[in-house]
Amino acid sequence: MSLTATYLLPNGMKIPKVGFGTWQSKDGEEAYQAVKTALETGYRHIDTAAIYGNEESVGRAIKDSGIDRADLFVTTKLWDTALTTEDAAVEINESLNKLGLDYVDLYLIHWPNPISSRPHFAQRNERVWRAMEQAVRAGKIRAIGTSNFHARHLEPLLEVAEIKPVVNQIMINPTDQQEEIVAFNQAHNIFTEAYSPLGTGKILSIPELQDIAASYKKSVAQVVLRWSLQKGYLPLPKSVTPARIKENADLFDFELDENDIKTIDGFHGIAGLARNPDENSH
Repeated sequence: MSLTATYLLPNGMKIPKVGFGTWQSKDGEEAYQAVKTALETGYRHIDTAAIYGNEESVGRAIKDSGIDRADLFVTTKLWDTALTTEDAAVEINESLNKLGLDYVDLYLIHWPNPISSRPHFAQRNERVWRAMEQAVRAGKIRAIGTSNFHARHLEPLLEVAEIKPVVNQIMINPTDQQEEIVAFNQAHNIFTEAYSPLGTGKILSIPELQDIAASYKKSVAQVVLRWSLQKGYLPLPKSVTPARIKENADLFDFELDENDIKTIDGFHGIAGLARNPDENSH
């Protein structure tokens, strides 16, 4: 097993089991060097979004890596300001232009209920989904999905979608596994990706985790990411520090025993919970 190991998505596409996240990586040299280091380390799955503001730097690093495009899996996301089919079509093209790519492998609706379209989120999601389906048919996107969606957001979309969502990317880490959403995803053949798998760093200070990590001669981050893999999730660790980027990839030479997994499962709420997408301020 390595960074090239894959899960199979519901539409038959392969997706590398560990992705490299770029949220909060500043556009310019920081994001460029982080993605460049990740690709040199062996990551082949890069996750960005229009709102991150770093698609140009991500794209430049991809281009400069010299890696064959077919060997990479690139995800970006539609921001909340897109409310119509036309808005979404424009944003898809803008992302492709900034990334310098002919297509992205996965394109997600970033949040299910933008404040500007409340309380009519279902109609808004259907409109932007139509543009995403059109882009799939045009070869600009290989697969489409959602991010931060709960069952109440997915249900109306599943009723109208001609091309079904294959991924729902949500915050998952030991302090919030969002089990109800994961169960809904599984029941509807939607794959779960885990962003903030390290809880934006807060998890690293849990004393019991430090003890578990010491017993495996691994870092806390490595133990938590290994936990995510053994639970069947797809973690998207983010870092701009070269040593940590490499450390977060070193997950395939050990396995957590069941008792340690149960202990880690018991950390609910210690480092915060996922935000309610119907109450965020976007």
